[in-house]
Amino acid sequence: MARKTSNTLTDAESRIMDVLWQQKEASVRDVMDGISGETNQAYNTIQTILGILKEKGFVDTRKEGRAFLYRPLISRGEARNQALKQLIGNAFGGSTAALAQHLFKDSDIHEGEISALEQVLEKAIQEKE
Repeated sequence: MARKTSNTLTDAESRIMDVLWQQKEASVRDVMDGISGETNQAYNTIQTILGILKEKGFVDTRKEGRAFLYRPLISRGEARNQALKQLIGNAFGGSTAALAQHLFKDSDIHEGEISALEQVLEKAIQEKE
């Protein structure tokens, strides 16, 4: 049975999307060059992952000569939001409050970060009123 397609990015897909977000449009070779310092991936592997990203709706292609150029269809922020929604749904039963409580209780959050979060929280409360 085939594995269900995820609506979030895998690590390999994220590395490729980072190149596309930076370059706006890239060929398979451009992507290979963009991630060459991080990992040593074969051309066919990059091409396959780009095909998966296209099937997922994360990228689109256009043909230029013999090469296909890939461009992102979603922003880095949209991808982050999708991943966060999946995390909240899977790990915290859909509760953003449970996530926030976990972050404050069970992580090494610094005082400066807490102050920044308090400001964001105060602003969100004001916007809701």
